[in-house]
Amino acid sequence: MSLNLQARGRHYDLTVLEWIESVPRELPVDAVGMWQIVPAGQYEFELEGDDLTEFVRRCVAELLAHGAKPVVGGGGTEFDWIYQPHYGETNTEILDAVMKEWLAAGSPDCDPGGLWFALPSPYVGSRE
Repeated sequence: MSLNLQARGRHYDLTVLEWIESVPRELPVDAVGMWQIVPAGQYEFELEGDDLTEFVRRCVAELLAHGAKPVVGGGGTEFDWIYQPHYGETNTEILDAVMKEWLAAGSPDCDPGGLWFALPSPYVGSRE
């Protein structure tokens, strides 16, 4: 099966491609979490298996292309993000590591406390 980029969602009048391209629009305001991406593919577009994997990969790639980096919450305010450098330095390294981790975990419908992507300005540091 091949991801149909022109398929329309169940609730919003967006195609898969339009949704993917819209994901980075939230970055100037807040981070975007895996917990938002995965369910969008599963429930809005009814994707599973390889199609869901491709959808998640494309969403993460789009975020990285717009300057976002992997972060986790710092436990303070909602904008207290901690950069996660262990995913790699280049967008390709980060994308591959994120996808490998997500797939190894069984492609879960992610926890809001898990991995997010944010623009560099809100980072507060990195965990060692």
